[in-house]
This record gives sequence, structure tokens and C-alpha cells, in this order.
Amino acid sequence: MKRKVEKLKYVFSIALFVAVFFALVLGNVNLGGIFSLPDNFSASFNDVDNVNQNSLFGKFVNTSLEKNLSSVDSQKDKEGTIVFKLFGFIPIRKVKVNILPDQEVFLGGVPIGLSLDSDGAIVISDTVVSDDGGNVNKNKIFKSGDILKSIDGKALNSLDEVEEILNESNGNVEIEYIRKNKIQKTQVELIKKDGKYKLGLWVKDDISGVGTLTYVKQDSHNFVALGHPITDGKEGNIIPLTGGKVFDCSLIGITKGERNNPGELRCVFLQSNEKGKISKNNKYGIFGHLDNLENMVDANLSAKLGGRLGVKSGKAKIISSVSGIREEYDIEIIKANYQAKCDDKSLVFRVTDKRLLNLTGGIVQGMSGSPIVQDGKLIGAVTHVFLSDPTKGYGIYSDWLLEGENCENN
Repeated sequence: MKRKVEKLKYVFSIALFVAVFFALVLGNVNLGGIFSLPDNFSASFNDVDNVNQNSLFGKFVNTSLEKNLSSVDSQKDKEGTIVFKLFGFIPIRKVKVNILPDQEVFLGGVPIGLSLDSDGAIVISDTVVSDDGGNVNKNKIFKSGDILKSIDGKALNSLDEVEEILNESNGNVEIEYIRKNKIQKTQVELIKKDGKYKLGLWVKDDISGVGTLTYVKQDSHNFVALGHPITDGKEGNIIPLTGGKVFDCSLIGITKGERNNPGELRCVFLQSNEKGKISKNNKYGIFGHLDNLENMVDANLSAKLGGRLGVKSGKAKIISSVSGIREEYDIEIIKANYQAKCDDKSLVFRVTDKRLLNLTGGIVQGMSGSPIVQDGKLIGAVTHVFLSDPTKGYGIYSDWLLEGENCENN
């Protein structure tokens, strides 16, 4: 009897192996997509249904959502587990999901002015300095875009502190700085000019620009914008913040995008038109709180958040105010990538709306953050344009925007 059971197990294992093999050969199981998903992400009940309806991971794969509701301090925290099954009964993988709330957010799509106060001094360029001995000195250590964080262990909170700390030194200091988002340290021999120590650099402690508002939470008025970080633009350093502000921004012109020339939105904003505060600048975008919603949102334009499982190739829309009013424009999602970790190139899309193509040529600088809506849900935001083809662009999933909002570090 024991031998018979073992034989049956062996036969079953062989049959299962053959079934899986043929399923893979026939292209009806996307194991790569299943196993490239992160261990924890956001999804709605409808997203799971869409996976099965659209055979997102193959005709032979079914998904089911097991809910796990817990209550902490009277706040319901909804979590669950998605189970991927081959042929509807063979478990392949289980992943945890945060079940998206059945709550709508105000959709953005309007340009906003951004002003960031850097946590450190940003190197702009070199300067040639003749010291008190008549020697000509030029910086050989730092590059434009480096962010100086501290001198001899003293944090640089303002430009005034740089000169003060340098002149308290003995002429040789240790500087901690950021290059390519990595912290480095180096010893620097200072230049003495007119009796004062100098670094021989031009630096600044603030940065400003223009982006697009993605969404605003209806209850808290917390906002998300841009979909990618604000960097120094040269070394790719994400600017660390001590704070920042958001401003109402007026569109004054558009430079159309062309091949190898991305184009741009030309906007102006005034300090008197402040709308809120920026609290985070990280790889997921810009985050903060709006104190004044006027000109920022349309109370009649809202949507529920959709997770990556609900994203599929095909028709979608982006929302933008490039015409002077907030409008929806047709796009086609060409590819939705499976991502185990954050990347601001989650999906690839093509602009198909002739109105937008006539206005901008496609995607231009300043449109980063424009909401992407599919099947009535906010699934992501525009992040980049293809330099070789301005009609094509990249977007980031809403999942990553939610994760960025909860991220502790800038």
C-alpha cells in the first residue's frame, strides 16, 4: 500500500511538471511577471478581478484575494494576501497587498511653482581665487551639483554658516558631501584671501522649478506632484530638504517638443501666490500639504486610486491644463512594467490626442506629474518624455506615489 501511494505521488509530480511545462511553452503563464512583483504593494478588489478578466498573467493563472482586517486604535487597517494559482488550484506565489481605500482624491493636472530650501549648500560652479600669497587656486575636488552637508561635523543649514565655520577652522577642514546620492567625505585645504578662508566655490541653498500637481487627498489636503525627484540636474543628486513652498503658477507659453528637443511649459509664479508647504522630495516625487485649494483642484474632478494590477495596455487619459483649462487627453498605454522596486518608468504610453499634439507636440518639460487615468481610476503620473519621440512618455504607478508619501526620508 505504501509503495502504491508513493507511486501515485510520483506519477502526480510528473503529470504536474508536464502540465506546467506545456503551460509555459504555450505562453499561457507569465511567471516572470508574477515573481517580479514586490512582496507588498497596493491593490483594490476590482484590480484582482481585472487580473482574471484580462488574463494578465496568462490564461492558466487565476488570482484570489484573502482579506485580513485588523483594527488598531479604532482605525481600520485593511491588508490582504493575493494568491496566484495555476489551473485554479496549484499555488504559485503569495504576496501581501494594502487594500486601497474606497475613497476618491481630487485630480490635479495644473502647473505649480516649486521652491525648495536645501539641507546643505549646492555647488553651482568653480571660481578661480588668488590667495594672499599671489597664487592662483582652482577647486580640484568638487563638481557642480555636489551638495555640501557639513564642515568639520557642523551641519550647513544656511550659506551664512559656511563662511562662519570656515573662519573658525585652522585652514584644513573635513567636508561631508553628496555626489550621485552617496555621502562622501574629504579633507580640504582652504584658500586664504584678504585674511579670510575660502573654498573657491559658488554655492546656493535653494532651488526652484515648475511641475504638475498629481492629486490632493480630499480629507487631509495632502498633495503629490511631479512623480520623480527634484535633483541638481547634473550629478542626479536628490535635493535634501529643510522645507519648501508651492505656488499658484501661470502658464505664459509652450515650447513644442521635437525630436531630441523635449520642449517645455513656460510658467511664472509670485511669492504672494503661495498655496502650501513641501515636506518631502524623494525618488517618488514631491509631497506636502495645501493650505489653499483655490485654482489647485476642481471639486467636480475626482477619482479613486487604482493599483498596478488594474493597469493594462490600451486606452487611457492624461489630465493637463496646457490649453489654459483643465482637460482630459487621450493616450495609449503601450507597456506596463512589472517592478519589484520603485522606478519612475513604470509604464510607457503614446499621446494619441490630436489636440495635445497640436499644442505641445506630445509630452514636454513641466508636464511631469500629470495624472494618468484608466477605467475611471487614477493609476499613475507622467514622469518623462522620450527624447527621440516626444509623442511617447513614461509614467509612474500610483502604488509608488502612495509608498513615497509614507516614506520617512527625503
